[in-house]
Amino acid sequence: MQKAFFIEIMTIDFPVTFQIFGKTVLAHPVFETVGIFLAMRYYFYLKRKSPEKMPLSQSLAILIGATAGALIGSKIIGNLEKPNILFGQEFSFVRFWTSNTITGGLAFGLIGVELAKKIVGHKQSTGDLIVFPLLLAMIIGRIGCFFTGIYEETYGLPTNSIFGMHLGDRYLRHPVALYEIIFLLLLGFVIFKLKNTKRLVSGFLFQFFMLNYFLFRFFLDFIKPHDNLFLNLGTIQILSLLMIFYYIYEIKKSIRIMKSTIANHG
Repeated sequence: MQKAFFIEIMTIDFPVTFQIFGKTVLAHPVFETVGIFLAMRYYFYLKRKSPEKMPLSQSLAILIGATAGALIGSKIIGNLEKPNILFGQEFSFVRFWTSNTITGGLAFGLIGVELAKKIVGHKQSTGDLIVFPLLLAMIIGRIGCFFTGIYEETYGLPTNSIFGMHLGDRYLRHPVALYEIIFLLLLGFVIFKLKNTKRLVSGFLFQFFMLNYFLFRFFLDFIKPHDNLFLNLGTIQILSLLMIFYYIYEIKKSIRIMKSTIANHG
């Protein structure tokens, strides 16, 4: 009875759409656009308040590197999730352009930033300032994913658990977008507490965010539909493992630096 009541009150007509200039638009791109806009405004607000100033030329180069890397990576990994379509007869440019994933955007955005920093000769970490704007954009974007239901590939596998929801077909499914929203809120709270910790090296908050997000995504994708590429793992899970190993290494380096600083200064 309780389960049935829970399901009933959580019923939503999927996909949620908006009427914009006389056209029906899915909720996902609307929320995604709003999330990116608000995150950019938040980032520039934090940048103005930051004591660390960077020349405009370097700042623009890093922003371009991050944007280009994220755009390319989101589409490459998004399409590699369905290799049979990517390399099959169903492939089309429209499908390639509209297939995206935040994991590819984060991973390749990082590569873009590091390449841009090498070109302009900037050696300091630039990631900490973007953590909270990223969290904001991702949370708002995932609200759009949830409202789109099964009409984009951001839904979970069928489940008999109390969390199962109808997302637009006859199955009760894991509402993975809601799981991610809850996780991101909790992660944001932890990072906010960490932010006030003294003697954190520059870049540690971003490293902590990336490690935990890719750990979460590795496990989350076990309850999402995906094509198995290797050892029953999908493209996003393989990418997540690579990023997990990379950030474990980076965090270990940061911890050694912090320990050395504490030892030298008492």
